[in-house]
Amino acid sequence: MKEVLCVGSATVDHFLTIGPPFSAVKPGDKVLAQDFVLHTGGGATNAAVALKKLGVQSALLTKLGRDHNASFVQKELQQYHLTNACRTRSRKNTDVAFIVSSAKEHNRIIYVHKGASEDLSLADIPRSLKVPWVYLASVTGHAFPVALHLAQQCQKKGINLLFNPSLYLAEQGKRKLDPILQSTTLLVLNKEEAQAVLQRKNEKAVALLHKLQQLGPETVVITDGPRTLFALHAGAVYTLTPPHVPVVETTGAGDAFTAGLLAGFIKKFSFDDALRLGAASAASTLQKIGAKEGLLSLAGAQRFLKRHNMLVKTYVR
Repeated sequence: MKEVLCVGSATVDHFLTIGPPFSAVKPGDKVLAQDFVLHTGGGATNAAVALKKLGVQSALLTKLGRDHNASFVQKELQQYHLTNACRTRSRKNTDVAFIVSSAKEHNRIIYVHKGASEDLSLADIPRSLKVPWVYLASVTGHAFPVALHLAQQCQKKGINLLFNPSLYLAEQGKRKLDPILQSTTLLVLNKEEAQAVLQRKNEKAVALLHKLQQLGPETVVITDGPRTLFALHAGAVYTLTPPHVPVVETTGAGDAFTAGLLAGFIKKFSFDDALRLGAASAASTLQKIGAKEGLLSLAGAQRFLKRHNMLVKTYVR
């Protein structure tokens, strides 16, 4: 039995590394790249693969095009024995992202083109949702009604909903996201996204937690890159500072954290240990180029946690 249906995008990520800093590059310049590599990405595929590696049976719902990139994504999904519940293809190209990094500045620019994923429609949703969890990543554009319908179905059928919006969805604000938030069991987002949902740019994490929970989610987790993350669960505030690891590329770390946290929930870990599992998954991903390259098995995550002592602090506010 599938335990999670992951809904969102599938992309082909193009990682390009240049030598000079971005400040030295002018419009019209032709710059030689030091390195180029191709991987799959997107919230739905990243989460589904991460969960599968952690021993959670998952499937996904994402729209692909009819292009070569779709074949590239499909081939990788087959390697992980993952099923795409969407049986139709879009006339648009499969989503792509170009991640351009500067070797000198250790910074990056990401260009994203949303194509096929925005064609996901109500007709693509499986007629029978028989999973304990739905993992809802960003669903935007013409596909947004799918997110609203799934949230409604989760509430109606008692299915747990994890909501992990991207910044461009969070910027739609709490009014547009309200039907989803009211149905959400577990809300995971970064600090910038949390501030965007509430339209409170300078609000601190603990205040954001409580205000977001008032919108409906049972549990709220706010990450902040390498800085301390905050969570509100069962009336208590939790904090955890991620381990310090050498960072190669940050793409996919948020998806890895969220999938690891959910895996901990599903495997009935304590909330402390679920947070640690998420942090371990993210930290490992940071050390590789490609959202799926550093993903851990459950045994690998347990070995990582033995090497890195992550203290979770808890207090009631």
